[in-house]
Amino acid sequence: MNRTTQSLIAVVVALGAVTGFAAFGGSDGTDDAGAKAAARLPVERTSLLCPVPSSSDLAETSYTAYTPKADGAEAKGKAELLPVSKALTDAAKERDKKAKPFLTQKAPGAPVAGEASGAESPALIGTADGALAPGWTVQQTTTYAAGSGRGMHGTNCTAPDTDFWFPGASTAKDRSDYIHLTNPDDSAAVVDVELFGPDGEVTSAVGDSIQVQPHSSVPVLLSTLADKKVTDLTMHVTARSGRVAAAVQSSDEKLGGDWLPASADPADRLVLPGIPKDATSVRLVAYAPGADDADLKVQLASPTGTITPAGHESLQVKSGMTAAVDLGDVTKGEAGSLVLSPTDRPVPVVAALRVTRGKGSKQETAFIPATPAVGARSTVADNRAKGSTLSLVAPEKSAKVKVTASAGTEGGSPATKTYTVKGGTTLEIADPPKPAGLKGAYALTVEPVSGGPVHGSRMLSVPEEGLPMFTVQPLPDDRGTVEVPKAERDLAVLQK
Repeated sequence: MNRTTQSLIAVVVALGAVTGFAAFGGSDGTDDAGAKAAARLPVERTSLLCPVPSSSDLAETSYTAYTPKADGAEAKGKAELLPVSKALTDAAKERDKKAKPFLTQKAPGAPVAGEASGAESPALIGTADGALAPGWTVQQTTTYAAGSGRGMHGTNCTAPDTDFWFPGASTAKDRSDYIHLTNPDDSAAVVDVELFGPDGEVTSAVGDSIQVQPHSSVPVLLSTLADKKVTDLTMHVTARSGRVAAAVQSSDEKLGGDWLPASADPADRLVLPGIPKDATSVRLVAYAPGADDADLKVQLASPTGTITPAGHESLQVKSGMTAAVDLGDVTKGEAGSLVLSPTDRPVPVVAALRVTRGKGSKQETAFIPATPAVGARSTVADNRAKGSTLSLVAPEKSAKVKVTASAGTEGGSPATKTYTVKGGTTLEIADPPKPAGLKGAYALTVEPVSGGPVHGSRMLSVPEEGLPMFTVQPLPDDRGTVEVPKAERDLAVLQK
């Protein structure tokens, strides 16, 4: 069961409890032709978890939280981020009134920001309810200029779940990849971590039954879970009990590092959006979790159309094994997005890109996972006056998309602009809308208006002393609303 399905079930159950007994049909005994059309309702509660940002004493971390305004949401609400040590149970909260949140947001449409320094910054557990819940987004961005992984590490704080795929991880000599497991609940979680290389599974027994205590975060070095050094790995994280947020931080001795977001759920067609136009190296990593091998067609959605990269027309991914290929400077000076599709029969896969910018000792890396379509709406926080680039790709039909800039964290008025993304192309928006009179950071909200599906990502680039510091965040649907079938009270069920 994937994470979207679980979220739907949870919301439906919660709404059912509020509504009371209901039946799809009138109480007069007649049958409808079927269940009434479902309505989209705002979610009432959202949980997000932010991993420990860095082990470097030089690290500077910023947090930006934002909720877009939503029709039909409750009038009031609250959102807050608490350090894991202070994310207490309800009973403990009654005893300890001094547990102050790290960051609090009180109204939708107005982003808030906070900062932390050094290696002692904890993981954060966040909850939003009422008007702040639909589409609540938190961005964590860390920079440091020296040491392994130096550069910019950015991640969207993620919702807890039970199943994650991370193609693109590594236990190579120069890499230090950690999986951060954060448990927001009152009971312990038990997590299994599996690693798959080019020859199959390489996990040691240490990866089984990792205990994550309530309201805690556990970082695990991947090299301690593998029985040998492997350059290209796919990691599968599953919670056999409880739930966790899982995030992978990758650090390289020479090439910087970033957070590796989880890939979209296994599918036979994948879109990896937003390869920077100045990428000097792009590496594709894919994995087929099922019983069948996958033969994939590799295409690049450029600004002018979909092309096949010379020499990289296809990729074979054997069942249970990780496949990787260097695509070089595949974009040739133009922004693009990778589109993977079956050459023959459909076989589900997961995939991600490792993207490098710069040359020589001034190189920096980031990751782009396979990303689901934006859907109804997606939001990315921590955009700056300079350095934000939005990439949108329409792999099928052309689409019209509305992009809204929120107010700034310290001032400014929202701004909106509409774009058309032609079918089979990537639209790079190097100068996305900004709030008038911007002060501080702001959020960008993407909403498809018409046409085919749209996938997207945001690159944040803040060069420092010749080092092209950057990070890329995908733009999946924010799951701010959920379809709930219309129902009517049927008190007759109490007499049966």
